[in-house]
Amino acid sequence: MSFRHQYVIGDLQGCYAAYLQLLETLDFDPAQDKLWFAGDLVARGEDSLSTLRHVKALCEQGAAATVLGNHDINLIAVWRGATALKKKDKTAPIFAADDCDELLEWLRHQPLLAYPDEQTVLVHAGIPPHWTIKAAAKYAQQLEAQLKGSLEQLDRLLPNLYSKTADEWHADIHGYTKMRAIANYFTRMRLCKQDGALEFDFSAGLDEPMPKDFLPWFEWQVPRARKILFGHWAALKAEVDLPHARALDGGCVWGNYLFAYRLDDGKAITSNAHCLPPTEESTEK
Repeated sequence: MSFRHQYVIGDLQGCYAAYLQLLETLDFDPAQDKLWFAGDLVARGEDSLSTLRHVKALCEQGAAATVLGNHDINLIAVWRGATALKKKDKTAPIFAADDCDELLEWLRHQPLLAYPDEQTVLVHAGIPPHWTIKAAAKYAQQLEAQLKGSLEQLDRLLPNLYSKTADEWHADIHGYTKMRAIANYFTRMRLCKQDGALEFDFSAGLDEPMPKDFLPWFEWQVPRARKILFGHWAALKAEVDLPHARALDGGCVWGNYLFAYRLDDGKAITSNAHCLPPTEESTEK
């Protein structure tokens, strides 16, 4: 199907008012246009429930698609009792809603990687330098199969996706260690070494001192056949635009704006509305 315009939008984080305002700015028409979301549909904004419902409805109409972010997977984990609801996440209304199970069943069937057009690939956090895009797509499918498998399979998987330390990627990696590493690359990565070793503590901007031997994953020079579109890193304020990578998270929930990237010409469009700044005890981690 051909579209008038396709837009890739960074982390919504439940910022429903800013999201609706952005759609007005885009003159979005679900009959003619398509939206692609970079994940983290929910979490710290004022209305994650309405945001999730709206995105789900558009996806079911064929007018939108999304990939999973770390906050989306966390929402699924809370739903299944694998982890506790964080105080700073404003997602409790989702679990009290009559359509909670329907929403979360839909969410767990969404991919980790998508192809908005022939020139781009969309993921939440990035693709590490030691993976080709073809390999990344294969690894994404492996984790997706477990996320959308039986509830028994899902319940076994979810507690194994969380660790304060990163796993080393190697040729013999397997089982839940492999699934956790895949999830970390797709949904938590910011800095890494050239061999893919991850660092979880850094979330600042590019002008801040970084740990020795670590660089932003997109600064490692790796030939790419497609431009990688990614969210997750709010401190970048969607200002990174390289031939092989484009940041999409404008940091709306941190007092900035939602960001949309028009695929046909690369135009950047931001919302006029933004969420209130987070409280002092909130962090991006």
